Amino acid sequence: MSVIRLKGQADRRLRAGHQWIYSNEVNMDATPLKQFNAGDQVIVETAQGKPLGVAMINPNTLICGRLISRSVDTVLNKSTLIHRLKIALSLRDMTYPEPYYRLVFGDSDGLSGLVVDRFADILVVQISTAGIERIKDEVIEALQEVVKPSAILMKNDGKMRNVEGLDTYVEEVFGHVPEVVYLKENDVLFQAPVWDGQKTGWFYDHRENRKTMQTFCSGKRVLDVFSYVGGWGVQAAAAGATDVTFIDASEAALDHADANLVLNQYEGESNLLQGDAFEAMQSLIEEKQRFDVVVMDPPAFIARRKDIKAGEGAYHRANQLAMRLVAKGGILVSGSCSMHLETSRLHDIVRSNSRQLERFSQLVYRGTQAPDHPVHPAIPETEYLKALFYRIHNNMGL
Repeated sequence: MSVIRLKGQADRRLRAGHQWIYSNEVNMDATPLKQFNAGDQVIVETAQGKPLGVAMINPNTLICGRLISRSVDTVLNKSTLIHRLKIALSLRDMTYPEPYYRLVFGDSDGLSGLVVDRFADILVVQISTAGIERIKDEVIEALQEVVKPSAILMKNDGKMRNVEGLDTYVEEVFGHVPEVVYLKENDVLFQAPVWDGQKTGWFYDHRENRKTMQTFCSGKRVLDVFSYVGGWGVQAAAAGATDVTFIDASEAALDHADANLVLNQYEGESNLLQGDAFEAMQSLIEEKQRFDVVVMDPPAFIARRKDIKAGEGAYHRANQLAMRLVAKGGILVSGSCSMHLETSRLHDIVRSNSRQLERFSQLVYRGTQAPDHPVHPAIPETEYLKALFYRIHNNMGL
């Protein structure tokens, strides 16, 4: 294999356990990146020429290298993929009794740029790096050998592919994948639109947080904002909520939420509000609507570090509107999937809203991503999900 050499001291993060190499860390005089093709696997050396391992390279991106092994004798091929998929599967098997989960979570499973969600015997795969795209056929073969699925869908339409210089596409690569697939989460049934839906069609990461949310819902009115296909609201309905309202910009997503209520034979009241979430919440406030549980789980308002200021403003506004809709003594669930928004900062946003609205808030639960989204201890980017549960009171003079 070819070699890339790092600048002095640029190996510190890798030695500490991280797996990414930035383009400004490469010694361009000794090993110019332009000599490589996107997806090449190369040996990484320190400034002194000591090998650190093997990485996938993309000379056209800021993150130009992703370490795949700390041994120069190991490359990412079908055999390595099978070994790492078996390790990933063993974690999910010991955690979940049924085959509905994220099977592969990128760097945290030693497979940077690869995500695989499992819906029983159907797999939905997302590839976001040129290195994994180069060995796509081996990925498919390894998944067939380890999981033995009936069908595999490549859902390769994510934004990261543009960054990596990859085409976007969605296609069956094995078997037949229907427009919607079925799953079970916390004993609640769902259909997920894997072809046309967001990401892989479903978000398994909030599984444990939704389970906690269910404990507050029996006999209550629930509002699910940015509901998508109803992951929160339908589980609230299954837990005994008497009235569930969903807000989402997508009419198709709300149709799926309604279908998921029917799938679980919900007999309570339901409302589907299609449109801008901020405007819909404002309308509910003007109608003097109040809910016992309000779930605020927006898309990532902070996609990049430069978006932090504007994104925090969006989180502040969204949580303020949500808090105004919480009934006396009710629960606000404030979620965020923005890696650049720290948990303490989200908590500070809710605290600030409490003071501005003269509410008394109590943090009663602090949730994170489910075990099928493991956190790599040396890669903070793999820890991204937050769900803070607050009990909201009218001003108690405090």
